[in-house]
Amino acid sequence: MGADTAGGLELERVVKHYHGAEEVRAVDGVNLTIAPGEMVALYGPSGSGKTTLLLLIAALLTPEEGSIRYAGRALESLTANQASDYLLRDVGFIFQSFHLMPRVSAIENASIKLLLAGVGMREARARAIPWLQRVGLGDRLQHTPGELSGGERQRVAIARALAGEPRLILADEPTGNLDSARSREIIELLRSIAHERDAAVLLVTHDLEAAAIADRRCTLRDGRLSEDSAPAVRA
Repeated sequence: MGADTAGGLELERVVKHYHGAEEVRAVDGVNLTIAPGEMVALYGPSGSGKTTLLLLIAALLTPEEGSIRYAGRALESLTANQASDYLLRDVGFIFQSFHLMPRVSAIENASIKLLLAGVGMREARARAIPWLQRVGLGDRLQHTPGELSGGERQRVAIARALAGEPRLILADEPTGNLDSARSREIIELLRSIAHERDAAVLLVTHDLEAAAIADRRCTLRDGRLSEDSAPAVRA
């Protein structure tokens, strides 16, 4: 990809430590850019700081040092209301845990961010259904989470994150509950969204095969980021 990151994501010397009995250097001087239209895979062992980095980019945590900019805005300078609006309107966050409402249908769960953003119920449902269909749940639209498998619940959460067509997608182990064939479909979907919609996508994964589908692959270990010198290999 080119170096043009206007409208994309830029992290400069970002630091986040947790201070307790022992200091944990979760994110330790990270530099990273993701251009619109690019998918970057972030690979690393458990406890390496990957989820902390996503939470910083989502403005759910504030860095102790450094700067995070999205579309030219410094996220660490946002007010609480501005940070909430940014997360609601600009970011599609696919959490490791599903965070679904237990007693409502897949359509309603996938529509919730649109409703919170002020979209009417009918339009929200109309916009959510195609994404549920794209993740293979076209025949499960009226099912509640209790009637769905773990993999199906994960796919509802993915549809919810994508229904608002965000320009920044943060995916924390989005295929952890999916079989290998469905996992590849979801990663390919995220990559196609990046390319077709000029979205910046950051994929956190333990799966090297999933990471290989991305445009670039970085490794995070003990809070330190390094970029693979070789391009990702297409399977």
